[in-house]
Amino acid sequence: MNETELHRIDRTVKQWLRTSREFILSKMQQNLSVSEKSSRKDLVTNVDKENEKLIINKIRTFSPDSQILGEEGFGDQIRQTKGWVWVVDPIDGTMNFVKQRDHFAIMIALYIDGQGVLGYIYDVIGNQLFSGGPDIGVFQNDEPLAAPENVSLRDGLVCLSGPMVMHNYRNFQKVAEASSGLRIYGSAGIEMIHLLKGETVAYVSYLKPWDFGAGKILTETLGLAVTTVDGKPLDMLSSDFVMVATVKAQQDILPIIGSNV
Repeated sequence: MNETELHRIDRTVKQWLRTSREFILSKMQQNLSVSEKSSRKDLVTNVDKENEKLIINKIRTFSPDSQILGEEGFGDQIRQTKGWVWVVDPIDGTMNFVKQRDHFAIMIALYIDGQGVLGYIYDVIGNQLFSGGPDIGVFQNDEPLAAPENVSLRDGLVCLSGPMVMHNYRNFQKVAEASSGLRIYGSAGIEMIHLLKGETVAYVSYLKPWDFGAGKILTETLGLAVTTVDGKPLDMLSSDFVMVATVKAQQDILPIIGSNV
């Protein structure tokens, strides 16, 4: 793909995201229809569903031959990554959206033949759009974002899944203790933003493709390590315990959790 085409796609997706943000903000003034998916802590709203349909319709019009993987199920059943694959999370952090009306994001990613090309994380309430990819760099509201410093676990804050810490999964209480402090934001997109800005050094949680699709592209572009919790390559179509970290922090964490990688 040439640079002209890449920038055309980038401008188009940013337009979609701005439209999507306005749609969500307008819906927030109305009563939400909230239902449970797998549990009372796994929510979906009418706005999640409507926003996913809005984004998917735009993708279908723009690139009819693409496959789409959407959290709420309005995309395709994807079993292989050949060609263009869009990954869509219409509202990442739905519990925050419902309970706080803040700390949630819209995320879109484009993969071509399994390779990350463009990623977008939009902090809706903060109106902060993080975008880019390996061929154009990473931007915060169209301003270039420098790679974060390669900070060790001891010298940085970590974001860990609440249940992982509470149940001490793989000794992650020790990881939290070894760091400068623990933060939990409840949205993969918001957690990824803190990593991109160098405000944290690691994020570990059980994630699905729409949770990490955009963040993987953006964080890898800035030199962060994105792997399974064992330090192994991450399959973009699989759900897994995922670690996104500075290289130094990852090297510090792996021995604590008992990985031989």
